[in-house]
Amino acid sequence: MFNKVILIGRLGQDPEMRFTPSGTAVTNFSVATNRKWRDKSGELQEETTWHDVVCWGKQAEFIGEYCSKGRLVMIEGELRKRQWEDKNGATRVSVEINARDVRMLESGKKPGESGGRPNRDAGHSSSHPDAPEDHSMDTEDDVPF
Repeated sequence: MFNKVILIGRLGQDPEMRFTPSGTAVTNFSVATNRKWRDKSGELQEETTWHDVVCWGKQAEFIGEYCSKGRLVMIEGELRKRQWEDKNGATRVSVEINARDVRMLESGKKPGESGGRPNRDAGHSSSHPDAPEDHSMDTEDDVPF
């Protein structure tokens, strides 16, 4: 069996970092991916899909500190189904991506951005720190929001 997901998209919100009781960092965020096509009449159509992502440990700390809403990232991980009971006792189910590797695909500031978090580790990866950066999808046209 094989369970691997690779996404390139933009963060839909600032990451939310917290710590487990044992002190392990956990960061949650959403990533938007777009699909564009022309319909039968030739009109451009676009569909945005939102993905829930969770990462752990040093990777979670990096994402929590250096990533922000709108940043282009590549996520490599696996799909995980999570089931729990809500406060009303109803069973809830979600599918999220358990990220093993998150890379920032843009460096520096976005156009019009004056402040924000530093990006000195652009392209950071817990498993491949020396991999080259990919700027092939570095356009504001890809932002779904």
